[in-house]
This record gives sequence, C-alpha cells and structure tokens, in this order.
Amino acid sequence: MTLTANELQANLDVIEQVEKATLRMVVQAIYDFREDAIEIFAGESDLVADIGEDITREALDRQGMPTIPVRLFGKIDYKRATYLFQPEYAVRQALFVDSKAEKTEGARTATIQTSQTSMRIRQIRQQQPVDIPGDMDAIATVRGAEYLTNTIFVKYNYSENTANNPPNHLESISVLCLPNGLLQDRYNPTANDTIWLAGRNAPSRGEAFRVRIGLAALKSKANWRVQTVAADPAQPFAWDD
Repeated sequence: MTLTANELQANLDVIEQVEKATLRMVVQAIYDFREDAIEIFAGESDLVADIGEDITREALDRQGMPTIPVRLFGKIDYKRATYLFQPEYAVRQALFVDSKAEKTEGARTATIQTSQTSMRIRQIRQQQPVDIPGDMDAIATVRGAEYLTNTIFVKYNYSENTANNPPNHLESISVLCLPNGLLQDRYNPTANDTIWLAGRNAPSRGEAFRVRIGLAALKSKANWRVQTVAADPAQPFAWDD
C-alpha cells in the first residue's frame, strides 16, 4: 500500500511532493499557534532554545497527524513516524522537526549538526572542498518497515527587550524543509554548487563539525522550501511557492 524505497529512489519528484506537503502541514500548525507563541515567548524565562522547542511541540501536537506507533531515534526535538496520503500513493515517513531560536540578525541562516541531515555537506572551507556525510539515513528502516526521512527546521527569530520586561519579543518564524539525501544532486551536487555556509565550530578547539543552511541559497533552489510566518497576528500569511 505504501511506496517502497526502490520506488522512491526511482521517482525523485515524489520525494519533493512528500516534503512539500509535509512542510505545508508544519507551517499551518505554526501559523495557527502563532498568537500562543507570542505569549509564550514573552512570558517564559527559560532559554530561548527551550522555549522554541516547547512551542513547536505544542503546535504540532495540537494539530495532530496520522502517526505510526514506533519510536524514532535521533538528535531532533520532535520525532514522529507518520503516514502521508496522496491521491495516487501513500508514504511512510520518519518526520523530524527541530527548533532553533536566534536574534533577528541571524535570521538568514540556521545552524545544524551532521546528525540532523541525510545529505552530504559539500562546500568550500578554508579554500578547500569538503564532503562530509550526514548521519541520518535517507530511508530509515524501523521494525522491518521503510520510512522516508523528512527533516524540517522551525527557526524563531526574536529581538531582546532591553528593559527585560518581557525579556524577548518574537518577530517572525522561518520554517524550512531540508532536502532528503536522495535529492543531493538537485540541491548540492558539488562543493561549489551548495546550500551550505561554514558553521559556528572551531576545529582548532576540537569542536564537532557544524554547518549552516543558507536560507536564500535554499530558496534559490526551490522557493517553497523556506516559508516565513510573521509573528504579528494582524499580518496575513501567504504560501511562497
């Protein structure tokens, strides 16, 4: 009843369709929850990263989705095995949604770890090409069943209130869908044709490799992969195709 790994690998456009439909679902959940998000962001005194994680979880749990009762593992905030139903096919997917929070000056990028992507990271660093594999499987096998891995990032862009009352003001929310590793040649075929920027890690201090997604570079490949939701409820949202 659901597409197999071989069928998905033979039709990359289907993977794009699945990722686009799933991104729509996540964006809708965040959009519907945005007024609550503003209140939570302003009222909580936790670390902003923890606040973002709580908002994403509450938004997605409130909306609900056709889940499959198996446990997924990984360094991602929100993990669900789900079905995606389309008129011509159905897909089992391993949905991973991670939350980020950063001041508005950093809204153009999102930092990730290799454990959060199934893509290879091909880019130029210190004038040398690098090719680092992501640690996630493009197709995950859980209890003998195949799941298409789908990784989405929700980034909360905020400004600080110098009076510290409330401590932070949510300005906007960027929601982006990172391509599955099977789409490597479409989005990052070479170190010079890339969606990646250097990460905030210092190899000289032995810090683990990290990388940043350039949101503009990702949008230039597929405009729909990055959506922006204004935190102000008075501002309408229009899907950016």
